[in-house]
Amino acid sequence: MTRARLDGLRFLLLGSLVFILLGAAWENASPLSMVDFRVVYYPARCLIQHCDPYKESEVLRISRAEGGDLPWDIEKVRHISRYIYLPPAFFFTVPFALLPWGPAHILWLTLIVGSLIFASFLVWNLGAEYAPIISGGLIGLLLANGELIVITANAAGIAIGLCIIAVLCFYRERFVLFGILCFAISLALKPHDTGLVWLYFLLAGGVYRKRALQTLLVTVVLSVPGVLWVWRVAPDWVQELHSNILAFSAHGGINDPGPASTGGHGVGMLLNLQVAISFFRDDPRIYNAVSYFIFALLLIVWAFVTLRSRPSPARTWLALAAIAPLTMLPFYHRQNDTLLLLLTVPACAMLWAKGGRIGRLALLVNAAGLVLTGFLSWELFYSFLISFHLSATWLSEQILKVVQVFPTPLILLVMSIFYLWVYARSCSTPAPSQLQ
Repeated sequence: MTRARLDGLRFLLLGSLVFILLGAAWENASPLSMVDFRVVYYPARCLIQHCDPYKESEVLRISRAEGGDLPWDIEKVRHISRYIYLPPAFFFTVPFALLPWGPAHILWLTLIVGSLIFASFLVWNLGAEYAPIISGGLIGLLLANGELIVITANAAGIAIGLCIIAVLCFYRERFVLFGILCFAISLALKPHDTGLVWLYFLLAGGVYRKRALQTLLVTVVLSVPGVLWVWRVAPDWVQELHSNILAFSAHGGINDPGPASTGGHGVGMLLNLQVAISFFRDDPRIYNAVSYFIFALLLIVWAFVTLRSRPSPARTWLALAAIAPLTMLPFYHRQNDTLLLLLTVPACAMLWAKGGRIGRLALLVNAAGLVLTGFLSWELFYSFLISFHLSATWLSEQILKVVQVFPTPLILLVMSIFYLWVYARSCSTPAPSQLQ
């Protein structure tokens, strides 16, 4: 192993160590510990007992009976009674619900940490072929900034980890069946996180399209039993799911992107473009329309470039680097979902190794994106603000709002546009050097 690869691996290991130790410490101390695992655990327990998992009263009854030690006066804890996952997710969550809380939550956390660190190592091993220190530093920064996924135990940790493992399996053409299964589970759990990554493989053609269709088939096969089970137990689940989503996203709700949101800002913040646009006009008809328009425009350009370009290894990573931040812009996403930015590291390493202004710009954009979207960065920022005891004047409140709502969605937009620009440029030139 060369000195550069060894140094890059040290950065990766350091980030992994910070990720595990700080995540475990905060997970034990936080009143919101494992709250996102409870969101999937108790509805699955409800379904096992032939209760409606989409009916708030049924889930609340079971979760209070089995998790009575929770501080139920905190709204972010009470929201576990409103289930907003699609029925295919039960394929993966019901086996955990068959276990008592103790072993179930330990196994869930182990899968989150294990899948993310394994995916990080695979990505580093690829990026290290171009820039091992840059790759290790960026991935270490991403992990060291991602403790929120351990604190809340959000399913995004498993979905994103499995998705990235599948991408590497497809890219390397090794352990393909395992990759298909990983991707299928990822799509069943969090389709809004990994669906556009799957779309790339579908549009890219060739063997990639074959893998995408195989993944879709396995996803359907895994999903059908859960869908049929839910439909039998809860025939009105579609209306109930819609009602639960509306309750969260209503004006002042925890998923409301507007200024009045009770959970959209601060640590664990929302990242979608609506958060920034609502600062100017707190009207869903306005901020949704503008967000969808920007997203659709970028997605159409990305899809056009993908369809007309000849696939190459380097273009694959440029395409994925563009779609990873774009995924988070049009609708509900939180800081947990930013771990998908791991897919931008190989493209950044490749551009850095080529040198020049674009390489330096890639590193700047990536580093800014990982810092501005990370949990630890914002935790330290808010601790810094509290220590200054700022006066509650109108001006200071407005400045704080600006600082809260603009950096994260805008840096994701910048990352999307930058990598989309580089991706489009690559199609008008000979195929870039291939990653081996």
